[in-house]
Amino acid sequence: MNASPARARIEQILGPSGYLHKPEDLTLYEYDGGVDKARPDLVVFPQSTEDVVAIVKLARELNMPIVGRGAGTGLSGGAIARAGGIIVSFARMNRILEIDLPNERATVEPGVVNIEITQAVDADGFFYAPDPSSQRACTIGGNVSENSGGPHTLAYGVTTNHVLGLEAVLPDGSVINTEGGFDQPGYDLTGLLVGSEGTMALVTKIVVRLMRKTESVKTILAIYDRAEDAGDTVAQITARAITPVAIEMLDGPLLKMIEDSVHAGYPRDAEAVLLIELEGMNEAVEEQVEQIREACGICKAREFRVAKSAEERELLWKGRKNAFGAVGRFSPAYYVQDGVVPRTQIAPTLRFIGDLAKRHNLAISNIFHAGDGNLHPLIMFDPREPGALDKVRRASDEILEFCISVGGSITGEHGVGMEKMEMMDRQFSSASLDMIGRFKSLFDPDCRLNPGKVLPTGRGCMEIRQRVGDLSL
Repeated sequence: MNASPARARIEQILGPSGYLHKPEDLTLYEYDGGVDKARPDLVVFPQSTEDVVAIVKLARELNMPIVGRGAGTGLSGGAIARAGGIIVSFARMNRILEIDLPNERATVEPGVVNIEITQAVDADGFFYAPDPSSQRACTIGGNVSENSGGPHTLAYGVTTNHVLGLEAVLPDGSVINTEGGFDQPGYDLTGLLVGSEGTMALVTKIVVRLMRKTESVKTILAIYDRAEDAGDTVAQITARAITPVAIEMLDGPLLKMIEDSVHAGYPRDAEAVLLIELEGMNEAVEEQVEQIREACGICKAREFRVAKSAEERELLWKGRKNAFGAVGRFSPAYYVQDGVVPRTQIAPTLRFIGDLAKRHNLAISNIFHAGDGNLHPLIMFDPREPGALDKVRRASDEILEFCISVGGSITGEHGVGMEKMEMMDRQFSSASLDMIGRFKSLFDPDCRLNPGKVLPTGRGCMEIRQRVGDLSL
């Protein structure tokens, strides 16, 4: 696609430092945290809603695709310009616009880093609940696009449960505002746009819910000689009507990698651990600790530790949140998947993944948001080996097919993007996919917003973009 006409016009809107066009610069934006790649024609850096409106109107005039992008930490290809065109990076729209503690909310721009919201209100006793493992790098705009989760969303919910309103630019350049307070009248446009992966609108402001810190926090490490026993513990805890704020599971191979990298205090000789966190009133938390101790004992936990200090607690979580990075010390590459299974199916799923690893001669390590059944198997491979990535993708598809077969889902928080779009017709009926496509067409009739994502081939708008080509350029 020839981007020269757009480049001159973009410079008029944003100035000479407001965009990138050189091949060596564009290379940095042709991938995200996953394995797919596609190069944009331009990358632009708006600093206001007005800038975004001008960019969108220009893209419409020139019939160029547009892809919104946050920090590029996504894992499903959602921020990749699959059809070329313009990537709209929100890196410079990174201000916290308002903090309203009496009403427990904040208004932020999409380029604000997730953890910065909590840091801004921490001294006042508040926090922002959704906490992806990449929260020190990922941005709120990307979290909204993918409906991101994180370890603590077991009790608090994912991003959509903490977004109270949005300002968004539609593909024709018009601006909508969905904020309507805590009990929004009419259709839930906020809920529709959160998780739509940038295929309907470009979000320019987000109103997020703030939460008050609790009185007591206890972090537990339960250690097991069998990974399946750790999986069974989750069902035991649930049966006791206890909802921790987090239940994370890490298997033996990953524990060794984390210890070599982070020295978080995990055992090197265990087959699995559960990292469990409780919050609430002092008396209630103490009682729940003992109930969970009993549940872990029934499921053959060999050791039960309660963090004795804030420093020990932070170190345990540092290990968990740096797990993906630790793998990089031991494998040239890895493919991380994001399926969901019912809690009662965690142990059978672990058995399936273990058998699959043997059948395909693959090294697979497991890390789960075990409390809500959101699994992240890490399939390690060397991309320099011919056919290695294709082999890993086939194994990954088998894992997702198993998740569907036991009543689960193909994604819990990473989104569909271009990674899982061909799996959508295994998850949804034809009528459901048609309805999703109709929503997409309603917002984006010209198929310019993030084409080639979410819907499977033949149902999406990638084909339309390919037919249109670059005739207008």
